[in-house]
Amino acid sequence: MNKIIITPLSTLFVLSIFLILNGCANTPKETDTKSTQKIVYASDVIPFFDHWNLILGDGANVGHANSFENEDFFYTTNDAEGDWVVYKAPNSGDTHGTSNNTRTELAQVKKWSPMTDAKLTATLKVMNVSATGDARVAASYAVVVGQIHSADGHENEPLKIFYKKFPGHTKGSVFWHYEINTAGDDNSGRWDYSNAVWGNDFSVVGTKENSYPNEPADGIALGEEFNYEIEVKDGMMYLTFSSEGHETRSFTKNLIQSEYTTQADIPEQTQNLFVPIGQDGVERENAYSDEGLFFKLGSYNQTNGKSPEVNMNWCSGAETHGGDIQKQYASGNYAEVWFKTASIYVSDAAVSNEGYFTKND
Repeated sequence: MNKIIITPLSTLFVLSIFLILNGCANTPKETDTKSTQKIVYASDVIPFFDHWNLILGDGANVGHANSFENEDFFYTTNDAEGDWVVYKAPNSGDTHGTSNNTRTELAQVKKWSPMTDAKLTATLKVMNVSATGDARVAASYAVVVGQIHSADGHENEPLKIFYKKFPGHTKGSVFWHYEINTAGDDNSGRWDYSNAVWGNDFSVVGTKENSYPNEPADGIALGEEFNYEIEVKDGMMYLTFSSEGHETRSFTKNLIQSEYTTQADIPEQTQNLFVPIGQDGVERENAYSDEGLFFKLGSYNQTNGKSPEVNMNWCSGAETHGGDIQKQYASGNYAEVWFKTASIYVSDAAVSNEGYFTKND
């Protein structure tokens, strides 16, 4: 009978094999970090989306944007400053309501009287405006980043906050508009009055299609952070704008008593910019006092592909690539705004704004 003789050397070999196999069995398995990485949603960065419906750059109303993202229009990103919510809108695409312009924008689900208390604050930076457009058109290369909108009557806008930067410039301008609440049933004569915050106002345009005015010395660059605060109380609107390295600017506007009730009241800026194209209306005496107002926030692209011959203030004649979103993004023909923080307050007297969405969706 053959005997198996186990020597000390063979014992050591068997023990080594056992330890190796046992060690492999207890080695933690590598995991796919991409598949297990937690998605950071916009509602994680700024938890206030119950107050809003989100309108996307394709015109869709997706409702409350809690735990929601869309790779083309609305998502989060981060940099050295932290997490940001990205709002992106091409020059051309399906629009919301009667507008000629695309937007990825929040619209408040409640409306409120200008006699009650309401407040919106935001910290943001504009990352891109359209690379093309007609420099003679005031809206070219601009984006609206915050609004007060009327839900009633003509649905005009007592506040629009703009950022605009001409091609080739490092610095752009921040300015805000008041749009009159036109007297009578005909709203075709409505116009805006523009107020510069940093840089120029809306009226500073090029002399030719591709000729640009001087760059503003006190402007805001793409990627430069700034803040706005909008407060409405007892019929008055109070605006505050701040940015590191820039003078803090404050403004006040009466929302319930107009200063533009006669033709003689129309300011020189309006006479030069809007009256020549037939927008020469006057405002009702009580302005917006009888209407429900609501906030908007996001990226409302002011550049579009409409012919400037239609309207030299609002029709930009920009490149749209036939509405192809990805081609517009690749060629720089879009508006992109990042928000880091934001907050909203309205009084308990605010009511549902469902009628506005029913009409415009």
